[in-house]
Formats: sequence, structure tokens, C-alpha cells
Amino acid sequence: MEILGLIPTFGGFAYTVGAFVIALSVIVAVHEYGHYIVGRWCGIHAEVFSLGFGPRLFTWRDKRGTLWQIAALPLGGYVKFLGDADAASSVDGSAIARMDPKMQRRTMHAAPLWARACTVAAGPIFNFALSIMVFALVVMWQGRAQEPLTISDITPMPESVQELEPGDRILEIHNRTVPGFDGFSAFVDELPRSPELDYTVLRDGQEIDVIGPYPYPPLVSGVSPQSAAMDAGLEQGDFITQVNGTRISSFEDLRSAVMVSGGAPLDLEVWRNGETFPMTLTPRSADVPLPDGGFEQRYLIGVTGGLFFSPVTEMPGPFAALAIGVEQTGYIVRQSLSGLYHMITGAISTCNLSGPVGIAETSGAAASQGLASFVWFIAVLSTAVGLMNLFPVPVLDGGHLVFHAYEAVTGKPPSDKALQVLMAGGLAAIIMLMVFAVTNDLFLCP
Repeated sequence: MEILGLIPTFGGFAYTVGAFVIALSVIVAVHEYGHYIVGRWCGIHAEVFSLGFGPRLFTWRDKRGTLWQIAALPLGGYVKFLGDADAASSVDGSAIARMDPKMQRRTMHAAPLWARACTVAAGPIFNFALSIMVFALVVMWQGRAQEPLTISDITPMPESVQELEPGDRILEIHNRTVPGFDGFSAFVDELPRSPELDYTVLRDGQEIDVIGPYPYPPLVSGVSPQSAAMDAGLEQGDFITQVNGTRISSFEDLRSAVMVSGGAPLDLEVWRNGETFPMTLTPRSADVPLPDGGFEQRYLIGVTGGLFFSPVTEMPGPFAALAIGVEQTGYIVRQSLSGLYHMITGAISTCNLSGPVGIAETSGAAASQGLASFVWFIAVLSTAVGLMNLFPVPVLDGGHLVFHAYEAVTGKPPSDKALQVLMAGGLAAIIMLMVFAVTNDLFLCP
């Protein structure tokens, strides 16, 4: 991959880097604040809270004596507790030895085991909490479709017989009763893929029969970052009217054409804002997660479909929204673990592992699609960061929790020499993983 290829057309290199820095800074700040605030609640004093590494740009000291700082390299952060020798929380034995017992209790290393374990675990937990809260807020902001399904706005479409109107309540399609929104997709799968269907709607208190389009037309409702569709210039709201000269009526027609392409270029006819123009793009092979936890290799172009109309929505209650947030976060964790397992076993490509460059590109692409997309991406990345930090690797939070579990079982922590060896090994493993991921981004998986 050429370096110039990393500069997306949607905003330039600076835009991509800026989006990445903002996303990472939010996630790191929440993670480190988790360590800080739970440590404070547990009686452990934080000497430094740093967002970033390297030279200090801004500093201030609070009334508790903690130095808050923003550093020049926004690639992480740390909390340095009393008794730490450095940002990696190495023990400063000589300094702790000079403290009286009351002061030693305020250090990370002489605090009770429960306090240390809670402080360490708080970082990943706060990442998960951020994800759940963001997912819940997005669901509350966007709302859920009201039942019965009611039309709010109709998307402009090419050459479509359109007798439906905003405010219509959809009662039947093709002489079949319409279910609630949760079962609507399965319902549509059983309808004939015709450009025109019979609808029965409730309008102004009366049931009337009208003609409308197939519910899921070949509409581009979303474009995935780093996809063939984004590179080719497809935009949200585009309609794909033909594939390789064949007219299509549904998004499923488009999906089928892509899947059977074998990765060969597709000649599309695209309708946008009343104008039709040709476009050629090449589907890319991808490992798609399956409901049973496995993966299937498919060809994709990177677009999602949607209804030809926007339904009237209602705001779910806070508990329902939080339940959705928990479910979404759990789904990401399960798919991440499944993906990692399948990469290790060789079932799927290691190109599914992105490094800083790939994440930066995705950050910029998500930001280019609007605030909601970017915030959703931050929540997804926060879940990934929280999960990664729980891996039992020395230098990560999960490694420290393993040390604490060892101490709980044996009654004493690992020896200083063992800790040094394990921490060095863990750091080497993380560096090797980062090098591999960056190599993936730049050379192996362009």
C-alpha cells in the first residue's frame, strides 16, 4: 500500500488523524478515570493523571494533590499512584519503606488486595460502561419504530409508482398482515421481489388500498468504512438500479449479485438526486460472523440496505435502552473473542486484525458519515479496548488481576524478579503484536 493511499478523499490525512486522536482520547480518558476514581474511593492516592505521554502541554493540580496533565503524544495515558516508580506502576520500594503505615496504606502496592484489584479492574469496566451508555443514548435519540408501523417520511426513488403518503399506517402488504417492526424483516423475505406491491393502509381513519414499492429496495442506507463502496464513491441515499445490465428491485437482488460475483468487478447503474450514472466496483472477500459464533467467507461491497421510508419512532424507556446497550456490548465481546479464536486457529485471515493505521482510517471514515456514526464507533472501540485490557498478559490490567489472584491463593504476591521477567515478556508480546498489526495495515492487507 502506498502511503498516499492512506489519505482518504473525504477529508485528508489531518482529518483522519484528528478523528483518531479524538476517539482514542475519549476512550483512554474514561479508562484511566476508572482507575483513578475507584482508586480514590479505595483510599489510594493518585499523584499524576496523564492524558498522553511525553512533554507536558497543560497541567493543573487539584485540592487532593493530584497533578492532571495533557501530554504531547496522544497515544494513551496513565495514572501514577503513590508508591509507583513510573507510569507502568512499578513499585518504588525505597520510597514506600520511608513512609509511615498510614501513608503506606495510600500507596497502590501496600493497599489491601481488594482495593488494588478493584482499582485495576475499574479501567476495563469503565470502558464497558461507556459503551453501554453510548449505545443506550443513541437508541433513545434515534428512537424505535412505533407500532403499528407508520410512515414518517418517504425517500425519493427512481421510476417508482408511489401512492403511499406520510402518516399512513401499514396494515397489510400483498394481502398479508404486517407484524411488529421486530418481525418485519422476516415478513418481507416472504414477499415477492416485485418493484410494485399492494398495500393496505389506514389513512385519515379509513382503510384504503394503494400501490407501493418493495419495502427494502436496492437503497444504500449506509456505507462501511474502508469498503469497496466507499472507495468507489457510493453515498448514503443512492439507489442501485442495475447490476451488470440487469435491473434489480430489491436489496436482496443486489446482495445475491455480489455474492455470486466471485470477486469480479460489477458494473452498476446508480441513481442519485434524479440523475443516473455508471459506476464500477470490485467486491472484496471478508470473513462474516455467523449467528452460531463461526465465520463465513463472502464477497461484500460494504453497503447496508434500509426501508424506502422512515418510520414514526418513539423513545424507549431508559431501562429498555440500557438493556439494548448491554446486549450490543455483549455482542461485540462475543464476536471479538470468536474472531480472535478463529484467527489463532487459522480459520479466518489475520487481516481481520487492524493496527493503529487501520483504526485511524476507520475513525476518519466513521466521522465523515456524521456524529452518530462516529459516536457509535467510539463505543465499539471502547468495548474492544476494555476487552483487550482484560487479557491475562503482564503489563495489561488482566495480567495484574492474575497477579492479584495468585496473591489471593498463595497469600503473597509474585517475587520482584518474577514480576520483572513477566512484565518484560508481556511488554515484548504487546510490541510484537503492534508491529504485526501495523505490518498488516501497511503491507499485508492493503
